[in-house]
This record gives sequence, structure tokens and C-alpha cells, in this order.
Amino acid sequence: MIIVSICVGSSCHLKGSEQLVELFQNKIRDEKLDNDIVLSGSFCLGKCNRVGVTVSVGDGINEEVFTGVTPEGFHTFWVDTILPKLKESEA
Repeated sequence: MIIVSICVGSSCHLKGSEQLVELFQNKIRDEKLDNDIVLSGSFCLGKCNRVGVTVSVGDGINEEVFTGVTPEGFHTFWVDTILPKLKESEA
């Protein structure tokens, strides 16, 4: 299981965090990954960036923080980051 935490602080909110939450919710539902991915919101993760939203991905102990995640780049982030992390967690 992995935990995906999306920053919903004011800066990230203005950069599309609400859209990202919706994209993640839809993808998790459509792929039937409710038991494999926990989606949560977080206030500032301290990695504000000029572009995009900050997202933390991990197992609750080891977290990796990604900056600059955008709704437009969601698919790439899903394929390049979320799916590999999910496979690691199953191993």
C-alpha cells in the first residue's frame, strides 16, 4: 500500500491541487486501487515551487516528495511515479 499526500495549502491550491485530487480520486476508483492507495491532503510540505503542486508518495515511513506536479502532467506522474511505487510496495 502507498500513501499519496497532495498539498492543499494556499500556494498549491492556486496551482491546481483541487484538480489533482479529483484526477487521483477518479484514477484510483477506475483502476480499483482503493485498497492499494491511500489518498490524503496535506498542508504545506515546505517544497513550494513556481509551477505545480507538491505531492508526497510513500509507505508511511519512507516518503518521497515531488514538486511541480500539474494536472496536465498527471498521466506522466501516474505512470512514471505512482505505478512503480505501487509495484515496490507489493514486493
